[in-house]
Amino acid sequence: MTEVRVAGVGLTRFGSHPERTGRDLFAEAADRAFADAGVDRNAVEELNYGNFMGALAEHQGHQAPLMAEAAGVRCPATRYESACASAGVAVREAVRTVAAGDADVVVAGGMERMTNLDTEGATEGLAIAADDLFEVRAGVTFPGAYALMARAYFEAHGGSREDLAHVASKNHENALPNEYAQFRTEVSVEEALDSPPIAEPLHLYDACPITDGASALVLVSEEYAAENDVDAPVAVTGTGQGTDRMALADRTDLAATPAAVDAATAAYDDAGIGPADVDLAEVHDCFTIAEVLAIESLGLAEPGEGIAAARDGHTTADGDLPVNLSGGLKAKGHPVGATGGSQIAEVTRLLRGDHPNSEHVPDAEVGVAHNAGGTVASAVVHVLEVAE
Repeated sequence: MTEVRVAGVGLTRFGSHPERTGRDLFAEAADRAFADAGVDRNAVEELNYGNFMGALAEHQGHQAPLMAEAAGVRCPATRYESACASAGVAVREAVRTVAAGDADVVVAGGMERMTNLDTEGATEGLAIAADDLFEVRAGVTFPGAYALMARAYFEAHGGSREDLAHVASKNHENALPNEYAQFRTEVSVEEALDSPPIAEPLHLYDACPITDGASALVLVSEEYAAENDVDAPVAVTGTGQGTDRMALADRTDLAATPAAVDAATAAYDDAGIGPADVDLAEVHDCFTIAEVLAIESLGLAEPGEGIAAARDGHTTADGDLPVNLSGGLKAKGHPVGATGGSQIAEVTRLLRGDHPNSEHVPDAEVGVAHNAGGTVASAVVHVLEVAE
């Protein structure tokens, strides 16, 4: 097994790009990743691409060869789909390929274009990540599903809408200096509390936005980096994936996400670390309650204690364990198929010291990226470390 290094990362600005195509967005992210890596495109041996709803949003299936062309590479290309965890799965398979010695250079990432759909179309497109037979046909949407999870959490552990408002406010503040973020605006706890309800107890500022964007990573083996003088100071040392029952009604506990627990356990074991070693995390906060569930699943907070983490300053930028210094999905945005790659790009920049929020974590050596699909029926966790 060889160590997998992140040679380069590339992102588009997240937001609304009505004048652009998906392949154009991915090309931009790939261009930035190659420029960051200093790796020749001809060296790329595989491309792993995440996308969830391109067949609906752009009427385009079979996207992998299109994205290889857009990225300027000629190699085997594969599209990965795991709802909101699509790019996370794409990156995981790239990491496993390089670690096994089957390739020295792999590009991984993803893209989603969503704002060209109206609200009804985007809602319908996202809903197919739930169980169609037992949830979608009954009218369940993701705000409603996560509201059920929030209610279950409050019943099991306590908590309030104000606790969730602290999560929203924290992540909006973190997004302010991030040039790639969709919403670079402050949102106070009071504003979050006063926003209109979407599915009680969740209100407008508890939810992430509809977003267009792309992410790309150039992953290389440690040997390739050394032989080609590639500056790649961050390594992906652990990866894990988990799965849960699709429908909420089939789960035993709506206040926990066992798929993420399984993914985190596998990633920590792979890296040879534990939760206590983590210095920062980027987690899948599609709704504010999702961040609470994520940090508990990662072992960064005990069950029932994650709800107060933002309010108590534990996970703020200047806290002892900053979470979502990028702004998270909540404020940076959530282009579904690109998010998992974006999270790893942000952790990489934070650990390298070239992220606008790196000043908050100057001594960080270990970061975790947590990417979830649907109501966490799928989860992927990666551990990144500053290489020795």
